[in-house]
Amino acid sequence: MGDARTSARRRRAVPWAVVGLWLAALVLLGPLAGKFADIQQNRAVDYLPDSADSTQVARIQDELPGGESTDLVLVYHRGGGLTDTDRRTAAEQVAEVRGAYDLAAAPRGVASEDGSTLMYPVSSTQPGQDEEARDAFVDGVRDIAEGGGGLSVEVGGPGALNTDMNKVFGTLDATLLLATLGVVTVLLVLIYRSPFLWLVPLAVAGVAAAMAMAAGYGLHELFDVTVTGQSGGVMTVLVLGAGTDYALLLIARYREELRRHERPYDAMRTALRGCGPAILASSGTVAAGLLCLLAADLNSSSGMGPVGMVGVLAALVAMTTLLPAVLVLLGRRVFWPLIPAFGSEPKARRSLFAAMGTSATRRPATVLVGGAALLGALALGTLNLSGSIKQEDSFTERPESITAMQTLAREYPERSSRPVTVMAPDDRADDVLGRARATDGVAEAVPGRSGAGWTEIAVFATVPPETPAETRTIEALRAGLDPQGAYVGGPSAQQIDLAASESRDRKVIVPLVLAAVFVILVGLLRSLVAPLLLLAAVVAVWGAALGIGGLVFEPVFGFAGTDPGLGLLSFVFLVALGVDYGIFLLHRMREESVRGAEPESAALTALRTTGGVIASAGVVLAATFAVLTTLPMVGLVELGFVIAVGVLLDTFLVRTYLVTTASVLLKRRMWWPGRLSRAPERTAPPQEREPVAADAP
Repeated sequence: MGDARTSARRRRAVPWAVVGLWLAALVLLGPLAGKFADIQQNRAVDYLPDSADSTQVARIQDELPGGESTDLVLVYHRGGGLTDTDRRTAAEQVAEVRGAYDLAAAPRGVASEDGSTLMYPVSSTQPGQDEEARDAFVDGVRDIAEGGGGLSVEVGGPGALNTDMNKVFGTLDATLLLATLGVVTVLLVLIYRSPFLWLVPLAVAGVAAAMAMAAGYGLHELFDVTVTGQSGGVMTVLVLGAGTDYALLLIARYREELRRHERPYDAMRTALRGCGPAILASSGTVAAGLLCLLAADLNSSSGMGPVGMVGVLAALVAMTTLLPAVLVLLGRRVFWPLIPAFGSEPKARRSLFAAMGTSATRRPATVLVGGAALLGALALGTLNLSGSIKQEDSFTERPESITAMQTLAREYPERSSRPVTVMAPDDRADDVLGRARATDGVAEAVPGRSGAGWTEIAVFATVPPETPAETRTIEALRAGLDPQGAYVGGPSAQQIDLAASESRDRKVIVPLVLAAVFVILVGLLRSLVAPLLLLAAVVAVWGAALGIGGLVFEPVFGFAGTDPGLGLLSFVFLVALGVDYGIFLLHRMREESVRGAEPESAALTALRTTGGVIASAGVVLAATFAVLTTLPMVGLVELGFVIAVGVLLDTFLVRTYLVTTASVLLKRRMWWPGRLSRAPERTAPPQEREPVAADAP
């Protein structure tokens, strides 16, 4: 009797204690979550590797008198040619800017050959490194520089581009969070067909998102982890997408156990024991894959690793502690109107996934070969992927800084409007200046500020920015000036360094991710063959999804290039997240095999019992990443599209058909060299070939 009373008290106390601990954590850490957006860094130099020339240039600029400069270009343009009034207007506005702000030098107007355009380079060190001050400076110049009457005035340059990017990323977190919550809400209502149940995982996911933001802020403060707008947005999607996936799996198993256990506490304990290892391994593969990004040369990629990892871990902890506690406290009534009664049987109905699995196993070899051929054909679309996207094409809706850049490129074809910045040691500055002027492709080189042992030199190429010809000029400058101890940087050089680092990171991180995920899968499935099958499947999905992107990015979406980080980031996410569904399926398949089921029966039972959950989870995860396609940054649109398409391919083609047919063909060899591979074969009875559906998610 005493044991029974103790057990009853524990069933009542444990859920309340868990909820209380989470409320306390939310009160203590919630304020830190509000600071997460403030630590995001979105300058191009924040994405660069520490060793890059352009990074060194940016750091030296910080040490020069006045610190880092904010460089703008005021562009005055009239289609039929500037009038005298236009020129006076330009001169008056530039004088007003000079009077309002402390400029590094008096702006000098440069007219285009046809007289239709006049540009004034403007540089100021007054804002320094403070982002708000830089943005205020740019906005203030834009307020002064106004056109009218056919005269267009645009404020461009690196400083204006940074401000426009800050405005995009400044609203990204809130926009992305609300949009993702909206999408997940709609999908959960459709999946659960309950007016109450959908609120529980959604509320828990919101708590997990707040904890992840607080942890991200802590990572930045304690370990100086780089947090960008991109990594912050991806973390939000990961928390809500992966967290909802874990909730779907747990709730489906919990409802199944409520029919077998009288008390919700006991049903939840059994459900956690049953699906807990799969959820733990699933989150472990994602966390391990993301941690591999720490080996990246790019600051943005290496920072995304731990930031994404804390998001996944926050989702894991919340969905395996807070969610079970809340569900137990709410009891069976949370499932209304489809309440699973104790001792009842699920409504017998034909399972779509059982039917799909049965059809696939009639000709497993044909299905497997055909599916693999389809993925291979789709992967050929990668040959149509464009080269690295230019800064001017990186927005889906072009801001003023981009239109100014395009005007300058069109009206000044003989001269770059964006300087390449060279930093030379003071004692070699004259020699470096002479060598720069003598370099092929250089139109002009002008010395600037000096300080801290360095002299700044602005080098103007004879060609527009971010063209192959300018790249050759920058490479020639680096080759000629490196022996003099000079560094070559600036916006165009930063793009070159970004692309080079992305190429290096792919070669290093891809094998690391595969190795880390493989080790986790071996530990969970106790096999070598099954993990290799899953890895081959997710790599094929990644290639096919990237190929579909190649078929639509330029022809359909009109994108003029591909983000250099698309290949690496999409690989990490699709491999780590795609393996999740394989884990859910194969873990259940292994359970059935341990109970004595034959390979085909185990495969079909696993597909029947997890197919609906995997489909629901896949749709939710794909939808959350698809939210990225609504943002105004081409790189995020491309990343969201490839991951969403890959998740859908993985959910409805690879898991349902290819993994199932491969397991049927391999039979018990699937579990080699574990003991399951040595169990004797027997013929499955006919009733095991036609399984009946269990509860829907």
